[in-house]
Amino acid sequence: MENMYQSIIVVNPAIRSGKPIIRGLRYTVYDILSYLAAGMSVAEILAVFPDLTIEDIQACLAFAADRERIVTVIPA
Repeated sequence: MENMYQSIIVVNPAIRSGKPIIRGLRYTVYDILSYLAAGMSVAEILAVFPDLTIEDIQACLAFAADRERIVTVIPA
């Protein structure tokens, strides 16, 4: 899973303040996850943003899952 998104999700300090983005476009991983969380379907996102692919959206999900996997919880 971790290698799947590495060719799609990139960080460029000159674009969107260095947030993880899709293929050098101005769409952040956060943007796509927010649309999905708000209830938009993958088909709706692809219709609104025709330069995205289903692989881009899957890469966003894989990136988020990988980040969640590495989060460390420190007991209070």
